[in-house]
Amino acid sequence: MTNSSIKILIIEDNPGDARLIQEMLKEVKDINFEIIHVLRLDEALKFNLTNNFDVILLDLCLPDSEGIDTFNIMNYNAPNIPIIVLTGLEDEIFALSAVGRGAKDYLIKGEVDCKSLLKSIRNSIDQQVIRNLD
Repeated sequence: MTNSSIKILIIEDNPGDARLIQEMLKEVKDINFEIIHVLRLDEALKFNLTNNFDVILLDLCLPDSEGIDTFNIMNYNAPNIPIIVLTGLEDEIFALSAVGRGAKDYLIKGEVDCKSLLKSIRNSIDQQVIRNLD
């Protein structure tokens, strides 16, 4: 990751939620975000094979995968990419479980703002860089 560009994979089946995240990131003027948005886990796995993402934003409830299994599959297939879980308030227990299994952070949809989103992305990437140095 450079200070000027961050490549993000958003795995979110709700186009409105994905668009909201993209709009928040447009507010950040000093970083260019390259964003790929997919609706399903199987699509994400394909994109992961051919792209080098800096961070993944992952909804745990997708049409083709649900709950902690969604995180486990993505984490297995992208072990060196920090994953931030996106969750609804009702699924916060799954998000906490994902953090216990290696997710870098979780964000509750509807409560996240640009500042907290950017902080989570930057911290997650920084933690992964440090981890990769060990």
